[in-house]
Amino acid sequence: MNSHYNVIIVAGGTGSRMQSTVPKQFIEIKGKPILIHTIEKFIEFDEFINIIVCVHKNYMSDANFMMAEYFPQRNIKMVTGGDTRFYSVKNGLNCITNMNDVVGIHDAARPFVSVETIKRCFETAAQKGNAIPVSPVFESLRMVTNGINKAVSRDDFKVVQTPQCFIVSKIKDAFEQDYSPFFTDDATVLEGIDEPIFMVEGNVENIKITNPTDLKFAELYL
Repeated sequence: MNSHYNVIIVAGGTGSRMQSTVPKQFIEIKGKPILIHTIEKFIEFDEFINIIVCVHKNYMSDANFMMAEYFPQRNIKMVTGGDTRFYSVKNGLNCITNMNDVVGIHDAARPFVSVETIKRCFETAAQKGNAIPVSPVFESLRMVTNGINKAVSRDDFKVVQTPQCFIVSKIKDAFEQDYSPFFTDDATVLEGIDEPIFMVEGNVENIKITNPTDLKFAELYL
């Protein structure tokens, strides 16, 4: 069976911030690579979902071996990541031909996204054209401008997570823009063609594993 749902899992990092000899998405937690934990969440959501993994060219053979080991019955598409996330996602989008499908774009290093969050994102995107998961800000915030700082209301801000989901035709149009450093996630790319962004509830434990401290949290959570 085919699904109208697709997910691009961005796994193009090389592990510099993790201070690791391997990319963070390949580090094992509880005997299983982070990337595998992440993929399993999307299969739990939809067993027929089309999976595309963007991997740095130096780790393509490792990733292919990993897919064969953990998902021998699935046809997971592997594509080479670009110099930035923008180009990695663009390479992944080139693999999707049905413009009416929904595609989710997710960080490989977010293995704790809940199935409920994934469901909200895909279903809302199917209805409204896009959806991104967000969570509240619990800490106090201060804005610093030209060395001057002042308090701001945390109620005015949200923490943005992934998967960020879109109708394929819309997000492909957005990725035809020239790259900008302002494109810190996929929603900002869509905003670049003046599309409104719709938010849904995320789950607070859906952190992006970035540094060694995050790994300790991940081990405790699992």
